[in-house]
Amino acid sequence: MKKYWLPAVMLVIFETVAVTLWLTKDNLFYLFNFSYIGLSISFGVFLFIRKHKHARRIVQLLVGLYMLIYLGLICSENMQIEGFWYYLFTGVFEAATIHYAVAKIFGPLLFGRGWCGYACWTAMVLDFLPYKVPEKPRKKIGWIRYITFAASLIFVAALFLAKAGNIERIMFLAFIAGNIIYYAVGIILAYAFKDNRAFCKYICPVTVFLKPMSYFSLLRVKCDNDKCISCGKCKTVCPMNVDMTDNSRKRANGTECILCMVCVRNCPRGAL
Repeated sequence: MKKYWLPAVMLVIFETVAVTLWLTKDNLFYLFNFSYIGLSISFGVFLFIRKHKHARRIVQLLVGLYMLIYLGLICSENMQIEGFWYYLFTGVFEAATIHYAVAKIFGPLLFGRGWCGYACWTAMVLDFLPYKVPEKPRKKIGWIRYITFAASLIFVAALFLAKAGNIERIMFLAFIAGNIIYYAVGIILAYAFKDNRAFCKYICPVTVFLKPMSYFSLLRVKCDNDKCISCGKCKTVCPMNVDMTDNSRKRANGTECILCMVCVRNCPRGAL
């Protein structure tokens, strides 16, 4: 049973967040929300340990569809970065601000960019495309993400400065339009660069939060150098071009790791 400590710990962490927010915010929704996400992620990790082929994809669908359809479309919550700016400007610690704090600002100190690998509803769709292993070298255009990050901030700030009416309705429409744009751009880039994760690497504004915090992540894939035969298989199959043979925090693209565990499954010597 010792090998199942990780899903148990993940469940405890999410349940702690769920109960804390439920009691402090006096809102039962938070108990349901974070309990559901915690159970989904823990279940996925359990399946991975059991060597289930589609463990990560199951979690992506459980969490991604919940976030997109239930929270986004049914509850009309903008869980994109524009929603975060909106609630931040209004000074309300609700919905998107709590989501970002847990999943994308402080959470990565524990699980790095696990959000990108297991919960992102944009990547959930992009991972169905055929280019799961990048066919071309990583391009040096990651600076584009900072432009989209700034554009999202400017967009919401402009609405407040212009004193736009019915701003919550605008946020909901922005959520729909934003997702359409993200999917369209992501699919186009995937086929243009022959890389499903091109959008994540070059465009996604959320990575501006995720990358610096992921540098200090406690959960990391590490290499047992005594077992490693330097075959290079892990570098070849990694969708984010991370050098897993280097255990330092400064390893190539180290803050890009999405904990997909493709490298672990493909290592011929079990060194990862």
